[in-house]
Amino acid sequence: MSVSLFNGAVMTIFAREVLEGTVIIGQYRTVVKRTPEWQEPEKQKAGLKAINAAAGWASLVAIILIICVAVPLGLLSREFDEAVGDIIEGVSKVVAAFCILQLSLKMPKFLGVYASKKNKDGVQIGLTLKSIRFNVAWNIWREVAEIGVFLIPFFLEGEKAKAIPLSGIAGIVVGGILGAIIYYANKTLENKTWLAVFMATLLLFLATGLFTGGLHEFEEVWGMTQNVYNYRDAAGGFFNEKKLPMALLKPFGYSAKRSVLQIVSFWTFLAFGCALHFWKWLSTKKIREGEELAEAEKAAGVEEFDHQETTPIEEKNSGTDEEANSGNDEENQEVNQ
Repeated sequence: MSVSLFNGAVMTIFAREVLEGTVIIGQYRTVVKRTPEWQEPEKQKAGLKAINAAAGWASLVAIILIICVAVPLGLLSREFDEAVGDIIEGVSKVVAAFCILQLSLKMPKFLGVYASKKNKDGVQIGLTLKSIRFNVAWNIWREVAEIGVFLIPFFLEGEKAKAIPLSGIAGIVVGGILGAIIYYANKTLENKTWLAVFMATLLLFLATGLFTGGLHEFEEVWGMTQNVYNYRDAAGGFFNEKKLPMALLKPFGYSAKRSVLQIVSFWTFLAFGCALHFWKWLSTKKIREGEELAEAEKAAGVEEFDHQETTPIEEKNSGTDEEANSGNDEENQEVNQ
């Protein structure tokens, strides 16, 4: 069985975790750069240095841990037959599909389109150097360590682990570029809605393609369902998903040959993702309505407080004037008498 040196599922796993890691680092850098308490040059420099150092050391520790797990698994692994390899491939694609679906839901949140119950930047206000080091180190360690967890099936199979280096590098590059785009967009763009819609839609279709492909791997092992259509050879093979240009659409779920399982899994997963986005949109609407109501109540409370502060003074002045007028009337009556 020939082993490919590139695997889309592995690239997806790396890209997703690297992207989340860069977004986390970007959020903490944004807080340090924008929060008034960090505007002192030396303090801000120390905060940014703490973020970079914590991220670097946490990544290094997580990588060492992954290697310590991967080497024994690779040495103890045995040769799997092709069917077991297809099952592992299917599992990895399904896991990657749910990872990308989660990222599709988080992308609008990263760009500020979906509301968060946390503060505007997604991290707590009033950060200290100690809390920065801990929070950044913990989150980055978790993201990098998750890569190792998702790669366990490849470590177990042994041969397919050869696809990890090249696929991992590609995923790191893709995740880093996407993270840089988000960081730049958050700093410069006023309206990020269309960027969020585009990226969330792209990721949703990528997740759908991975999920459909993963179930198709199971189908090839345990028996194919009936083919519904096949136009791979139409128009001289132009629509064949294994050839350019249509091969560019294959990661997003396109195929010129569909079985019943592929059709059902594609539309079911896509509908599920759309439903989750709709739920996120409803939640965002409710959160923002609550925020607007709270702001209105706060403004009304300030106006009422100002009214209470000014009213007694006016009443007091009014009472003083009446007493003075009454006193003058009494004096006039005594003079007349």
